[in-house]
Amino acid sequence: MEMPAGTPAVITDSIMTYIESKIIEVNDIYKKDCNTDEDLILSTSRMIGNGTHQASLSVTLLSSEKRQWTSMETAGKFRKQVGKIEGIEKLQFGGGGHWGKPVSVALKSNNFEQLHLAKEELKIELKKIDELKDVIDDDPPGLREVNIELKDKAYALGLTTNDVVRQVRSGFFGGQVQRILRGIDEVKIWIRFDESDRSSIIDLGNMRIRALNGYSIPLKEIADFDVSRGVMSINHIDGQRVVNVEADISNPGVSVPIVLSVIKTDILPFIIEKYPEVFYSFEGESYENQKTMDSMMKVVPAILIMMFLIVSITFRSFIQAAIVFILIPFSLIGVFWGHFFQGYLFSILSFFGAVALAGIVINDSLVLVSTFNRLLKNGYKFKDAIYEAGISRLRPVLLTSLTTIAGLAPLVIEKSHQAQFLSPMAISVSYGLFFGTILTLVMLPALLIIANKTKGLLFRIFKGETLELEMLEPAVREDFFVHEQSDDED
Repeated sequence: MEMPAGTPAVITDSIMTYIESKIIEVNDIYKKDCNTDEDLILSTSRMIGNGTHQASLSVTLLSSEKRQWTSMETAGKFRKQVGKIEGIEKLQFGGGGHWGKPVSVALKSNNFEQLHLAKEELKIELKKIDELKDVIDDDPPGLREVNIELKDKAYALGLTTNDVVRQVRSGFFGGQVQRILRGIDEVKIWIRFDESDRSSIIDLGNMRIRALNGYSIPLKEIADFDVSRGVMSINHIDGQRVVNVEADISNPGVSVPIVLSVIKTDILPFIIEKYPEVFYSFEGESYENQKTMDSMMKVVPAILIMMFLIVSITFRSFIQAAIVFILIPFSLIGVFWGHFFQGYLFSILSFFGAVALAGIVINDSLVLVSTFNRLLKNGYKFKDAIYEAGISRLRPVLLTSLTTIAGLAPLVIEKSHQAQFLSPMAISVSYGLFFGTILTLVMLPALLIIANKTKGLLFRIFKGETLELEMLEPAVREDFFVHEQSDDED
């Protein structure tokens, strides 16, 4: 929670105490709604700081394995029970993220007025989106300040702004006039107005300012002054003043990329058109995710190319290597269905799992294709080799897949907070492997047959030859040409 800057600690603590009492009431609501005797809230800890206008309340919940509400649902219950409290500038419910908020827009400009107006308009628009909550910014108003501007009369009397401000400071804040010793202690003596003469803005206006000629004049006769809020902090990105507007998602089923797309296409263009000196960029969690994806997009293609070359060299056939790699995008169907069944959104960890899945699918395919090539070399007919390769590799492929899926099952079905962090990766591998196993045993042989028939058709069209099905495969053609070359030499 954040109150206006300068709010006394006693007021901040009293409001946080009220919020704590309302949150504790949710414990009884939980017991009633879930028909249980277990407490949802195990403990609370209230803290004031960093400033006297800031406070936080940490709530320890029942473990996720035992409670019937998720942490996000619980935060929603807290928010509803507390309701709206007047005077609070910032109030957030929920745990903090390691990479920032899911929605974080950085508005940048050197035109402070346009930047402020754009910030306020963006906050209004984000609050209209039902999928978002806790819309805040990092540009809160600072402490109340008195701005003094001298009139022409002051300059005529020979006064400067520095002279006036120095006298105001001495009167209201005080000035040191003497130091005396009392035993071994040094005592500083300060002089300033009595508290009754420095408690309001009227006292400031009636303060006497001494001019160079020795006369004293009320401050209100030689200066204009107003009260406004200063600046708490100033942030910059690339040399420009920046204000971050952040928001959290209202429930775990919200797709952050879709929300960001709506903000980018339907909200920000109109704000930027209205305030042309303002620029924007996405920061926070989306920025970190994009950095990771950009890095992965540089590494993954290189890895896949290396894998393709290795498989091509192993089979001595680009066609068979291509057939193996065709299975990878099809196996991703299982990944997406797995996330749908488990109720997870596709994330960075899901992508990591998909990359691992690609390696497993290729490995299973290598086993079957290698067996198929070996059988052809041993004199099997093409169809018999396909059939025998599928039968002989059925058990190893199934056992490898089933044991891998069984090993990942506890991580997939576990509901604890620690396991849920890695669950998307396990879902990608397990569901994708289940689907990929079917592809390896059914789709891969079918693709080998289609490729063989296609090569036979091309031979008849371009060379006018009709070869046996086995002669079209690289494993047999290699041996055939080796034997043919040896006969010619003889």
